Amino acid sequence: MFSFDWHRFFLNDLSITFLGEVAVRVLFAYIVVFLFLKVSGRRGIRQLSLFELVIILTLGSASGDVTFYDDVPVLPVAMVFLVLLVLYRFTTFLTARSSRVARWVEGEVITLIQDGLYVLDSLDGLNISEDEFFMELRQEGVEHLGQIRLALIELDGDISAYYYDREEVRPGLSVLPPQHRQDYTCVPADGLYACNHCGETQRLQAQQQLSCPRCQRNLWSLALTTQRAR
Repeated sequence: MFSFDWHRFFLNDLSITFLGEVAVRVLFAYIVVFLFLKVSGRRGIRQLSLFELVIILTLGSASGDVTFYDDVPVLPVAMVFLVLLVLYRFTTFLTARSSRVARWVEGEVITLIQDGLYVLDSLDGLNISEDEFFMELRQEGVEHLGQIRLALIELDGDISAYYYDREEVRPGLSVLPPQHRQDYTCVPADGLYACNHCGETQRLQAQQQLSCPRCQRNLWSLALTTQRAR
């Protein structure tokens, strides 16, 4: 095999019509990756926009293979880049001119916590790991939901939180890990408890079992009233 074999470099043993098949393959991959990311939820995207991640994932294999393997011709890879560029431009064109398309493709900012309570429609409709969410709140110095006036999930999956002033903090659901938060279906003593699902607080008596009037769940933990550390 000789270096700089231009026939092998551009097409190898492939027909020129194969470039059309490549275009269809790229369209298929673009749609599949996009739908997967839509279904899996925005928390997996984080610092990248949905389209940036789609482009990176779809281009990754094509751009890597052509640099290392001598049997991967250049023209099909160039077709991958060209088709993805066209798809990207077309999608951004649609989202810029239609708010309905933009909402479907990019999603909307979602209110997750309001007035120290989970927004039930948002909580039940999102693919969110509570452990990861609570971890992020703890890293911001949050100990319980009663310290939070408003929490939003942004388009990239990041959380924006706005807090009560220290004197306005209300009792709320603890965000501490299980070893620091006891959960009960039958509470051991009189006190103020928070529903582990929605954050609703109720004053319960010892040995009382109660379904939350807001979400109908029956797991409770002691509501906290501490002020935010910072």
